[in-house]
Amino acid sequence: QVQLVESGGGSVQSGGSLSLSCAGSAYSDSLYYMGWFRQASEKEREGVAAIDSDGTPRYADSVKGRFTISRDNAKKTLYLQMDNLKPEDTAMYYCAASIRLEWLLLRDIPLNRLVTWGQGTLVTVSG
Repeated sequence: QVQLVESGGGSVQSGGSLSLSCAGSAYSDSLYYMGWFRQASEKEREGVAAIDSDGTPRYADSVKGRFTISRDNAKKTLYLQMDNLKPEDTAMYYCAASIRLEWLLLRDIPLNRLVTWGQGTLVTVSG
């Protein structure tokens, strides 16, 4: 079974930082584009960041300058470093794989645009 597993969520004060990780059998540096999306309560699935096959990152405007996506192909792990967190960043964060990088950055990602996604990790920002 193809799987992705996220870790690293938690609760922080506004302005704080968290680092998320994602590993699993679905991780690929060649077959799929990898990225992160988030979903707050009763909100859409918002694409946050994605990384292409040569390591070039792309970000949603809402997180640009604050979040950094990276990957370690040897460890088959995807990362999301989140700095200067704001209360509006509160959401479940999921890593995902897709055959098109731009689908990972949609404002409301349809699930049928994803090859697979993890179970999510909760990020709560208070302040």
